[in-house]
Amino acid sequence: MGVVISGVKRRSPAEKKKIAPGDTLLSIGGKEIADVLDYRFHMTGSKLVLLIRRGDGSLREVHIRKPEYEDLGLEFDTYLMDKQQRCKNSCIFCFVDQLPPGMRESLYFKDDDSRMSFLFGNYITLTNITQREVDRICEMHISPMNISVHTTNPELRVRMMKNKHAGESLKYLARFAEAGIKLNCQLVLCPGINDGEELVRSLRDLTALYPAVTSIAAVPVGLTKYREGLYPLTCYGKNSAAAVLEITERFAAECLEHFGTRICYASDEFYIKAGKELPGAAYYEEFAQLENGVGMFPLLREDFLEALNEEAPPSRARKLTLATGMAIRPFLASLVDNLTEKWHNFECTVTGIKNEFFGGAVDVSGLLTARDIISQLRGHDFGQELLLPASIMRQQGDVTLDGCTAEYISSELGVPVNLVKDDGYELLLALKGRE
Repeated sequence: MGVVISGVKRRSPAEKKKIAPGDTLLSIGGKEIADVLDYRFHMTGSKLVLLIRRGDGSLREVHIRKPEYEDLGLEFDTYLMDKQQRCKNSCIFCFVDQLPPGMRESLYFKDDDSRMSFLFGNYITLTNITQREVDRICEMHISPMNISVHTTNPELRVRMMKNKHAGESLKYLARFAEAGIKLNCQLVLCPGINDGEELVRSLRDLTALYPAVTSIAAVPVGLTKYREGLYPLTCYGKNSAAAVLEITERFAAECLEHFGTRICYASDEFYIKAGKELPGAAYYEEFAQLENGVGMFPLLREDFLEALNEEAPPSRARKLTLATGMAIRPFLASLVDNLTEKWHNFECTVTGIKNEFFGGAVDVSGLLTARDIISQLRGHDFGQELLLPASIMRQQGDVTLDGCTAEYISSELGVPVNLVKDDGYELLLALKGRE
């Protein structure tokens, strides 16, 4: 088997031993190298023996001495070294299945790769993981792992994910826990399906795996207008969202009392839908589930207000526009109100952009498209510049979901565009502008 070496870094241990591009790495210390995890795990030692197959087919044993954990300096065509594993589920709530036609091909790819969980924080379902991969995760102590659980009811998990292995794969949670692997768990909740008593069951089962399970995020299903032929689902309303919060907050309080940590959290979106005040930033402890939108708004608020206390007002008058998704617009408007109370030479209009592209109940900033931004803001009195969330950009951070650059948006609207990260300090500095 082995992995073909595409490049060798200059002055690296590999270059010093005359390993060359085109050679194939077969093993390190007698351990076969199949992908990036094998490579990273077995190359950490200070004394290594590499088995290399040269371009002419001959085998060569290479002995390398180096500082422990220093990289060997080998490069490969793809980061994973082999193909990314495709998802084998057909989840009733899958967002990729709700994408409109005609978008970039890469957006339709569904990954479910355990290596991506460790390396990049992707959430995996465990339905296509092999016993060898499970053993390797435990042996290498690959931690933390991010798991899309959705429910701990095996029969319900099979129905929700439309995969006959979805129920039995739950057994790996206990296996990982026994091996000391830390687990962050995700529950995408669908009204009337895996909330209510099913949510209680899931939280009870998962919190029983503490301290292995360090965090659990409850996230509402996201629905677009492109659902023809898909499972009939509904969005959360005020009362149903409040019911979810009652359960998650009750479990969080119990866990805090018994374990000294809350473990269970609902995403910020549930609080917004329920019309309930978000907790303070301290509630979220280590912010283990920020990527799931858990505690993102409270952290943004805390950082913004701290920066406001530290930063002096702009020396010149500022007038600008901040455009964002509908969900966060009231929240950002309240932050700007705090700012205008202290900065009297400052004016900012906070504008919400309705997501016509996806429709449905999609109202988060990260799924806004250039066409919606341009069509809804054309002719607007922007002032000096337009601030947009950096999260609208995809594919190396340079284009929107519909393939447009910030420069294109700027030229269409006739105003300088500044992309702002989801960070309170960054937001305040962008509002203040360069002096």
